[in-house]
Amino acid sequence: MANDDQFEKPLVELRRRIEELEGFPEGSGHEAELEKLRKSLEKSTRDVFAKLTNWQKALVARHFDRPYTLDYIERLMTDWVEIHGDRRFSDDPAIVAGLATFRGRSVAVVGHQKGRGTKERIRRNFGQPRPEGYRKALRVFEMAEKFQLPLITFIDTPGAYPGIGAEERGQAEAIARNLIEMASLTVPIVVVVTGEGGSGGALALGVGNRVYMLEYSIYSVISPEGCAAILWKDQNRKAEAAAALRLTAPELLNLGVVDGVLSEPLGGAHTDPDTICARVGDQLEASLKELLQLTPQQIVADRAAKFRRLGVIEGRVNP
Repeated sequence: MANDDQFEKPLVELRRRIEELEGFPEGSGHEAELEKLRKSLEKSTRDVFAKLTNWQKALVARHFDRPYTLDYIERLMTDWVEIHGDRRFSDDPAIVAGLATFRGRSVAVVGHQKGRGTKERIRRNFGQPRPEGYRKALRVFEMAEKFQLPLITFIDTPGAYPGIGAEERGQAEAIARNLIEMASLTVPIVVVVTGEGGSGGALALGVGNRVYMLEYSIYSVISPEGCAAILWKDQNRKAEAAAALRLTAPELLNLGVVDGVLSEPLGGAHTDPDTICARVGDQLEASLKELLQLTPQQIVADRAAKFRRLGVIEGRVNP
């Protein structure tokens, strides 16, 4: 297991050495060594990422430097106006929600936000929403419907927060309400799983006409650790659980759970945020262009048909 968790360590060392040499002044004789290290990093990265296990892909999906919702908004949107609070209890920083302009079109945007650094991660509860976060998202869903704005959601959460306070304030009801409302919206919904897609905490933002995953993101009913703890009472079997859950993007595309996989830069999205944001933007634009050709009734029917197709009964896909 130690090797599974430390697979990126040699790459980190190479990147650190490259950064050191890049800081040297020009003409100091380091150029040949720098070029050699860059080629070594590229080859090593390709070798490592070509044989990642499901558990290792889960670790990439959780990488602290992966772009989060606000990073995508910053690079892809203008005129961002964030909405705060659920008008019932409080504001939940684990979910960001608001209105923006995306490539000339007004849109509604909702997504999980894990935060950078320990202090902000604590404030955002490590991207684990409470009921007030889902009810804030619901406010924006309703705005999207009222003003007929396409809805874009970004998923990146280990799951809904399971604390006593969250349960007392109706965590399950808040998630269920979002599922009902998203299913009935007459505007296009495009979903992108950018990191972790954990359980109902993810699905509460995931009922879309089109659902896409980044290459090294994961999407599952439960985390590998949680699955191992329940099935075997042993979290150390998380790698075994990750393999059984079939939670990676290629597996879920093959199962028909998602509509497409967006390739990440070599080494993962965190190595080149600008490139992955551009790829996500291009896919969002293409999907919205397609869906906006449909009538409101067709949009609802399209979304319902997508989820009715999920699953296999007696060896055949549901009609």
